Amino acid sequence: AMKNININKIRKKLDNVDVKLLNTIKERSLLVDQILNLKENKREIIDQKRINFILKRIRKRSKKIKIDPNITANIWKVMIKCFINYEFRKFKKK
Repeated sequence: AMKNININKIRKKLDNVDVKLLNTIKERSLLVDQILNLKENKREIIDQKRINFILKRIRKRSKKIKIDPNITANIWKVMIKCFINYEFRKFKKK
């Protein structure tokens, strides 16, 4: 029983972190909107050099703060992909 109480306590903390993550992703999406408004061409949406730079930096910082870089790099890859799709969807409506 004690084990379940502890798991639930930790899950509550996880839920709070998730809320913070959501707010951070919201903040990120507002910045992406600002950048998208400055793009005049669909070809500008995917910037492979920028993507490589971001992923390299994420891996480096992850090692520095002792978090598995495979976790973070994969999260960022998916996040970047999602935002690229978002930009393409929004670009059509410009």
